[in-house]
Amino acid sequence: MIYVGKAASLKNRLSSYFSKTGSMDPKTRVLVKQIVDFEIVLTATENEALILESNLIKRHRPRYNVILKDDKRYPSLRLDTTQRYPNLTVVRKIKRDGALYFGPYSSAGAVRETMKLINRNFKLRKCRHVNLRPRRRPCLNFQINACLAPCCRDVDANQYREVVNEVKMFLSGRTEDLIRNVKTDMRAASDRQDYETAAVLRDKMHAIRQTIEKQVAVTTDFVDRDAVSVARSDETAVILLLAVRNGHLQGMKEYSVRDPLSGDGELLRAFFSQHYETAPMVPSEILIDTTIEDARLYSAWLSEIKGRKVEIRRPVRGDRARLLAMAADNAADRLKSITEAARSNARILSGLQRKLGLSCFPSRIECIDNSGLAGKDLVSGIVVYEEGVAKKSDYRKYRLKNVDLQDDYAAMAEVLERRFSKAGKDDVLPDLLVVDGGKGQLSIAVSILKKQGLGSRVPVIAIAKKDETRKEPEDKIFIPGRANPVNFSKQSGQLFFLMGIRDEAHRYAVAFHRSRRKTRGMQSALDTVPGIGAKRKKVLLKHFESIDGIRRASLAEIAALPGMNRKAAADLLSALGEEDLRSGPG
Repeated sequence: MIYVGKAASLKNRLSSYFSKTGSMDPKTRVLVKQIVDFEIVLTATENEALILESNLIKRHRPRYNVILKDDKRYPSLRLDTTQRYPNLTVVRKIKRDGALYFGPYSSAGAVRETMKLINRNFKLRKCRHVNLRPRRRPCLNFQINACLAPCCRDVDANQYREVVNEVKMFLSGRTEDLIRNVKTDMRAASDRQDYETAAVLRDKMHAIRQTIEKQVAVTTDFVDRDAVSVARSDETAVILLLAVRNGHLQGMKEYSVRDPLSGDGELLRAFFSQHYETAPMVPSEILIDTTIEDARLYSAWLSEIKGRKVEIRRPVRGDRARLLAMAADNAADRLKSITEAARSNARILSGLQRKLGLSCFPSRIECIDNSGLAGKDLVSGIVVYEEGVAKKSDYRKYRLKNVDLQDDYAAMAEVLERRFSKAGKDDVLPDLLVVDGGKGQLSIAVSILKKQGLGSRVPVIAIAKKDETRKEPEDKIFIPGRANPVNFSKQSGQLFFLMGIRDEAHRYAVAFHRSRRKTRGMQSALDTVPGIGAKRKKVLLKHFESIDGIRRASLAEIAALPGMNRKAAADLLSALGEEDLRSGPG
């Protein structure tokens, strides 16, 4: 499957591909040359066709459809109102799990400032655990009057829900309504001579007003809307969204795509299908700077998702046009940054090709690093960079199976054999393989690649950390057939680029090792307790999240969990206590 498309009239759509008189865009001309056969699916309505098109593109990722790439996961705030006592958390992945999401925010700093203000003025629980975990006594946040402490106090659910509603109003941009409510409560407290509460509410009101003053007001009608603009170069296109909520600019999100053939209209149609299908909310109005085909159909589809009418507009004057111009300026600025970064990476990679004597441009670089502690939980990680940028979807983790001791050479040999043992002619191979270590690791890598018949197809280098005791000035790069390390100019940036890749591989491998060690620790502690099977173990770890959390819990708290009883809880606490004695000194 190379392309998925929809049309009200399939006859007209398909005939346009082969019409000699019809004018074709460059992408269609390239597409037509690859067509071998057609597969047709009939749907009852245009809306069903739109949904089917979206699903097929997600499933098959056809070569000639636009697949948007989210350059980074922007932070958002999550509030799960389905819980009795919800808390506010920072997340970078939005799910359709019934929770409320606010954002995305343009930076982690903006999220921190928002969280700081909420934590100071709204008494939500501050603990990070998604599920409320009971405590014997309240934490410092309760002592400073910043939390209602539902973890250990009998807090009225309606009282807590009022706090949650205030946070929702604040994050939704309904700050004027919130101020009026706070002001009413402040006057009521003053009338009953509760001046301490009135002073707290006064400070909260002032803090919210200061926040409003810092926000950028971009429209005067207080309508929720998105402004979407496309900026493009010969190789890359950027789609940028400005989110306006209640008249104030709330955040920004961008997508990029390396597709010089698709027109702006096709890019925007792909944006509508891929962004709003998973977006936490759909605004009442979407502004675009390009006329798109089937705008009416997309408007009807989005209206069905929202449950209210959604309009897609192309304004030419007024506040809407100025907002769209702001989105266009930001899209052009972001495209410029991406283009400059790509050029810088290209210069560095070209320099590496010359310096290392590579036969081809190192478009794809893979780097391997191992991690372990005292010969246990030995793992390895491979990170991948394409065109100088990390491609995390291609990262790979390995649990080493045949290495029992802390033998880095044996570990390197095993992971290299597993990585390249099934490499065929059509497999994606690195243009440059980087191993963490010195000449020993390099020799292992060279021998494994030769054994797999890839000695001439995969060039390899090793990067060794500088020896601080010898006061070496920089890390060293070794290549096969040369005794001394390669000398890099300090101004070239090539060595620092390779060091950055090595550090990313080290971070990735260490993170995997720690997760394995944590999992093994949980397994070893619970698997030896009589009466604790797989179901009880799952319930315990889901509720308490760690072995330490179980140890801190009371007998009654553990016994109250589904599937547990007092005898099983007592045996569990006894076993964990004995484990502490065995692992402790003496």
